[in-house]
Amino acid sequence: MSPTSEAAQGGRRLVIVESPAKAKTIKGYLGPGYVVEASVGHIRDLPNGAAEVPDKYTGEVRRLGVDVEHDFQPIYVVNADKKAQVKKLKDLLRDSDELFLATDEDREGEAIAWHLQEVLKPKIPVHRMVFHEITKDAIRSAVANPRELNKKLVDAQETRRILDRLYGYEVSPVLWKKVMPRLSAGRVQSVATRLVVERERERIAFRSASYWDLTGTFATGRAGDASDPSTLVARLAAVDGKRVAQGRDFDSLGRLKSDTLHLDEANARALAAALEQTAFAVRAVESKPYRRSPYAPFRTTTLQQEASRKLGFGAKSTMQIAQKLYENGFITYMRTDSTTLSETAVGAARAQVTQLYGADYLPEKPRTYAGKVKNAQEAHEAIRPSGDRFRTPAETGLTGDQFKLYELIWKRTVASQMKDATGNSVTVRIAGTAADGRDAEFTASGKTITFHGFLKAYVEGADDPNAELDDRERRLPQVNEGDALSAEEITADGHATKPPARYTEASLVKELEEREIGRPSTYASIIGTILDRGYVFKKGTALVPSFLSFAVVNLLEKHFGRLVDYDFTARMEDDLDRIARGEAQAVPWLRRFYFGEGEGTGVAAEAGNGDGDHLGGLKELVTDLGAIDAREVSSFPVGNEIVLRVGRYGPYIERGERDSENHQRADIPEDLAPDELTVEIAEELLARPSGDFALGTDPVSGHEIVAKDGRYGPYVTEVLPEGTPKTGKNAVKPRTASLFKSMALDTVTLEDALRLMSLPRVVGKDAEGVEITAQNGRYGPYLKKGTDSRSLQSEDQIFGITLDEALAIYAQPKQRGRAAAKPPLKELGEDPVSGKPVVVKDGRFGPYVTDGETNATLRSADSVEEITAERGFELLAEKRAKGPAKKTAKKAAKKAPAKKTAAKKTAAKKTTTAKKSTAKKATAAKTAAGGSED
Repeated sequence: MSPTSEAAQGGRRLVIVESPAKAKTIKGYLGPGYVVEASVGHIRDLPNGAAEVPDKYTGEVRRLGVDVEHDFQPIYVVNADKKAQVKKLKDLLRDSDELFLATDEDREGEAIAWHLQEVLKPKIPVHRMVFHEITKDAIRSAVANPRELNKKLVDAQETRRILDRLYGYEVSPVLWKKVMPRLSAGRVQSVATRLVVERERERIAFRSASYWDLTGTFATGRAGDASDPSTLVARLAAVDGKRVAQGRDFDSLGRLKSDTLHLDEANARALAAALEQTAFAVRAVESKPYRRSPYAPFRTTTLQQEASRKLGFGAKSTMQIAQKLYENGFITYMRTDSTTLSETAVGAARAQVTQLYGADYLPEKPRTYAGKVKNAQEAHEAIRPSGDRFRTPAETGLTGDQFKLYELIWKRTVASQMKDATGNSVTVRIAGTAADGRDAEFTASGKTITFHGFLKAYVEGADDPNAELDDRERRLPQVNEGDALSAEEITADGHATKPPARYTEASLVKELEEREIGRPSTYASIIGTILDRGYVFKKGTALVPSFLSFAVVNLLEKHFGRLVDYDFTARMEDDLDRIARGEAQAVPWLRRFYFGEGEGTGVAAEAGNGDGDHLGGLKELVTDLGAIDAREVSSFPVGNEIVLRVGRYGPYIERGERDSENHQRADIPEDLAPDELTVEIAEELLARPSGDFALGTDPVSGHEIVAKDGRYGPYVTEVLPEGTPKTGKNAVKPRTASLFKSMALDTVTLEDALRLMSLPRVVGKDAEGVEITAQNGRYGPYLKKGTDSRSLQSEDQIFGITLDEALAIYAQPKQRGRAAAKPPLKELGEDPVSGKPVVVKDGRFGPYVTDGETNATLRSADSVEEITAERGFELLAEKRAKGPAKKTAKKAAKKAPAKKTAAKKTAAKKTTTAKKSTAKKATAAKTAAGGSED
């Protein structure tokens, strides 16, 4: 019997899902008799500030939103922006005969379903409806086969939420007091930030080593073809049996760490010269079979990594696009730790292998993949195309980013059910005796693929841009041991070891997962948080820690070591999973984490950094802050007595004691990476002119004229005499003018300043006596005549343009709409999504990237000079994922009643004042700590 006919007999059914898009899709599958409505995410949560906490709660409960003294009871409140939706759901429930809670099948979705049940208090039968794909069959099957609410999953989510609230709301205030206001700490975000900071520390400590080797081009002496080349390129591997040092043989300080031959430039060139007349021969040929098995279907993290490598999408963008694909029925649920495919999916994938590639590419038995993720539980199937027959990308009708991501998922899923790729790998060793008697051995490696198997459908990307992908062949000549070879060319090549690469979003996700820190479903939001908080910024695709993050991590490591310890954080994750499985109890565990093994035992330092197996004693740790020296945790030596400090208004460097004659201070540029702050750069910054430049006295007014570097750039201004009124109706404002782009702060003259402050300049009058002026504005130099403005080409024209030239400009018809397009500042190549050329342009609000369809403004961490193609593509992908900006309608102001008694007015005023005060405090707490959880 179909759900529709069941509904007709059983009355009206209310189905609650999480998103309006999902509600619309599901409604189409269920038909009449069903009302499908969205909760629009969580309808209630822990309070964001004291103002949201009911009046009966006071003290710590009001601050934390959790009653730590009474079994860590959470205080839940309906979100202010969800009250109208809750009322709507209650109204719909009154007219319903059954309720189906159809939120996502993961831990978060289970919690939302529980909260809905708690708030709506239904008096009708309630069913938990779960599905991992939004197709007609899946939805109807879910209605026909509901289950009970899984309270273990709810308890697990609740424990995590309470833990993250305690961590964020207790540790964040420490950062406010000791580093900078409005900072946040989080159980996983702080550890993720530490990973990025530690990588930068490695780069700062790194010392490059130089080494040399030889590259030889050897010829077989016969004509070659595609299958049997006539030459091969080999690299020097050993001299007199001793291996030649390569980059891997040096440590991070540039020291040789293995017993190898370290060639310098002189020795390498001498050996190359000694080998010029040498007769070479093949010393050995080693051949072995090559076999490569398909990659497992996508999980949340592997999808994020591949979308970053291949499509240039950030983790957040990937999840937003995947969410749309899921809600519109194109893929299965995108938050999953599983690599398992259902029998239906395996059958669909195998059918497409046969259809698209032929039976030769289909293995006899279906492939199964063992899950690598510990405690995998978010959803029970990999990310794949939905349905029992996969739609090819061309059949979906998708476009843009959604098409690209679907295609990636489709290819990966189909490839997972294909045969192995097979072939041969060959190593050829070539030897010769140099003129000085030394034995030199060169090696070359090759790979041929005899059967491409799954590589026909899909090849995985690599984090290292120089890595060789699985489908690359390197064919070597067909040679045998003893064959003579001639050296066409032998060159000496110099190399330098490189510092460890910074994390990208993809590699940071991979690192977090390998360390078993956090849950894969939260990685995108974690990375988004550390970017939004200013702990990390991007240079291209690389994640660069800010100096602020160095201070925060320094404090946490020294005084809260256990809380940012990688192994401890991973063990905490295990504990939370044991609670989810019912193997541990939440309240005793939270008590140990918050109060420690024994309350009031005075072991805060040990709890924070000790080696015991207890969970800590967070409360005591954050209470005793006397040992934290704020200046010390935010100070880092640079060299030459220069110290970097992270102040309340940003990072700066200084040398010497404050208020002393030899004291020097300079701000740090926002986009300077920590590993780029060398002693030389620091000296340059300190040597730059700073402060006010006295230019002289205005001969007319007698006021001193100074040049300054302000928030919006360099400018000149006059210093008004003491006693000049600055406020009120008699206030006098000093004349001020920005410097032209061609002027510099340390070279501007008094004459320049007086000319700038004389603007606007009167050019003359037109035939009708209307005055024309030349002036500098926010968008550049321009002429003004009444309300008619015309742009000038350069700032110099402001002082040089004549009346005739100005009249000639006004004689031209005014250009309506946009001005003539400026040439692009930089070309980045073809966008992988739209296929159109991407360029960087200068816009009204600064530089931006565009492919002609989508525009994305460069972030503060990006620069026109350094932006890479990948970064440009990522900015466009993020902008597309957000969709068009929503227009907000202005609400009509309600008219107040005409008459009110004086008593009522007084009471209302008092109430309003009280509310404003409370709300203001709540807003401050919310802004500073609200994002401190995962």
